[in-house]
Amino acid sequence: MEARDKQVLRSLRLDLGAEVLVDGLVLQYLYQEGVLTEHHVQEIKAQATGLRKTMLLLDILPSRGPKAFDAFLDSLQEFPWVREKLEKAREEAVTELPAVSFSSTDDSIAGIPPHVLNSSPSDRQINQLAQRLGPEWEPVVLSLGLSQTDIYRCKANHPHNVQSQMVEAFIRWRQRFGKEATFQSLHRGLQTVEADPSVLQHLTCGNDAAAFHLLPVHLPSSHVPRAGSSLGGGSVCVFSF
Repeated sequence: MEARDKQVLRSLRLDLGAEVLVDGLVLQYLYQEGVLTEHHVQEIKAQATGLRKTMLLLDILPSRGPKAFDAFLDSLQEFPWVREKLEKAREEAVTELPAVSFSSTDDSIAGIPPHVLNSSPSDRQINQLAQRLGPEWEPVVLSLGLSQTDIYRCKANHPHNVQSQMVEAFIRWRQRFGKEATFQSLHRGLQTVEADPSVLQHLTCGNDAAAFHLLPVHLPSSHVPRAGSSLGGGSVCVFSF
């Protein structure tokens, strides 16, 4: 979804929530058009109130690709006044440029040293990433090479804690891909699903500057990378700040 459209949904979030949009044909239309999966529909319907259902829909939509906003507009046949409000806000919206600048020739990220881009995120940084990502975490880990089965297992292991589901998913990615599970590949994954890549700058930079220190961290045996990784033991040096 374009930054402009994300901005529109964010700015009208409370207004849209008050309309309880999911009680009509909205969900079925979005499912028909492939914007929502069956799992999304079930998860939304499982929410206790109409407000929570609509808020979850608004959380999911930004991660569902470039056609998600237009499909959402088309789904509002029963809510023409809502569609009109969204279209007007869209015309007036000014696209916000991300705070992180990217090179057009490679995957370099301004403010992050190359040796950090080529390193793997630590457990601490994965936890911070899980705190910053929303529902887009699933398409992100799929773009990184995990499968729907992996996501199912993460959810089954932590049925009541979405952040723990995310942490396990990214640790699975780091274990499976070893030295290829880098910040640079994570950046590409975020770009693929149109998630905000500036989250990486928050993970790798301190409040004042990008100051990094090497600290020994003991990893449980279940977190030790598999074959193909350059790490071979239970202790590894990771970047901290």
